[in-house]
Amino acid sequence: RQQKWKSFVSTQAKMPPCDFVPEKYKSYPYERMQKIREQNISPSLRMYYKKPLLLHQGHMQWLFDYEGRRYLDLFAGIVTVSVGHCHPKVTTATQKQLARLWHTANIYMHPSIQEYAEKLTSLLPDPLKVVYLTNSGSEANDLAMFMARLYTRNFDIISFRGAYHGGSPYTLGLTSIGLYKHGVANGFGCSTTMLPDVFRGPWGGSRCRDSPVQTVRKCSCSEGVCHANDQYIEQFKDTLNTSVPKTIAGFIAEPIQGVNGAVQYPRSFLKEAYQLVRERGGICISDEVQTGFGRTGSHFWGFQTHDVVPDIVTLAKGIGNGFPMAAVVTTKQIASSLAQNLHFNTFGGSPLACVVGAAVLDAIEEDGLQKNSEDVGTYMLLELAKLRDKFEVVGDVRGKGLMIGVEMVTDKDSRHPLPAEEINQIWEDCKDMGVLIGRGGLYSQTFRIKPPMCITKKDVDFAVEVFHTALQRHMEKAA
Repeated sequence: RQQKWKSFVSTQAKMPPCDFVPEKYKSYPYERMQKIREQNISPSLRMYYKKPLLLHQGHMQWLFDYEGRRYLDLFAGIVTVSVGHCHPKVTTATQKQLARLWHTANIYMHPSIQEYAEKLTSLLPDPLKVVYLTNSGSEANDLAMFMARLYTRNFDIISFRGAYHGGSPYTLGLTSIGLYKHGVANGFGCSTTMLPDVFRGPWGGSRCRDSPVQTVRKCSCSEGVCHANDQYIEQFKDTLNTSVPKTIAGFIAEPIQGVNGAVQYPRSFLKEAYQLVRERGGICISDEVQTGFGRTGSHFWGFQTHDVVPDIVTLAKGIGNGFPMAAVVTTKQIASSLAQNLHFNTFGGSPLACVVGAAVLDAIEEDGLQKNSEDVGTYMLLELAKLRDKFEVVGDVRGKGLMIGVEMVTDKDSRHPLPAEEINQIWEDCKDMGVLIGRGGLYSQTFRIKPPMCITKKDVDFAVEVFHTALQRHMEKAA
């Protein structure tokens, strides 16, 4: 029987209560905002949803639109709001510093840069004790590339296919997702290697990942053995033997790929890859822009989940809870290579940024957000895995802590990406029911769930029920 589907969808799921009351919206009407967007803002800044959201206010894990409607934010401003929208501790610290000193540039000492540098580096293992503060993740990765080349006196850098390390002309060479590539020269001295993706790649099994949820692929590996890892390491060796010189500048990888949809590698891959890179004279860079600051739950930094210590760590996004700041942390020896000539950053390490960064670190510790990421993230992964087992179109559920991906497929056997129009409708339905999630993957086929780390299990119950309703609706329409 044909049924006419309405342009909106409702759910029986009950949104958890929130005692925060947003201010009344007083700016331009929605239609005027749309017109200004079309006329005065670069069209490269694309918007989500058929009818883009006009957001007005935020409070912890919640966002409010211009009409006062509340949404559970499961994307956190693209994995950036780490401790919660307008977190009171961070807001108070920022307001105090705003009244004291905004900017001097780092040609002078001011208290907050020294205090923050000491606080941040105390959370990293030796010898990662020297920090260079910047303003964005692209800028941090750009600088890490530069430092690797200066220090090693080599040029070539390897990254994974499917990686996202920034959109600057330099970092676009490391970024390996076609949607971000422009028709201009980039990538000189950058080589990509096969992504050890145990779900979509040629090899994978049922015990490869450091995750509460494994793939549905089967394998015959015994305890402590991973044939998929061995195969991917052989591919990495092949890249070293064919695509780069005998000596290289380095290798950069996210502990869990972010933009590509929370892709995880076999447990011991990075440890073996780091050793191979160092044998070639290269240094190892861990891009912690999305995985850092407790988001993976079990550890404060994503690289710790792989039992490695990189030579350079890049940080951004959650470092400032939405304030534009980033950092490169490295060893004293590598940092000294940048001091041979002048290198300057006007806004990096400003009094305001450093106070924000310190307040974020305090909030993570005082609110127990790393532990919350582990507990709530594990709970959510296991609940989403039930939906994977129920729906053929949910091909994979993966991640660690509150770094989660749900990959959509036409069927589990072929693992072909679900068509964009079908994914779009599920995504739109979730929004209409009050849940905001991200998108990622080479084909935009993976839902990215990376919320503020303050979300609760009740929030998860609501979100999973909404997602279940959207999936059920999709299946009924398909039938």
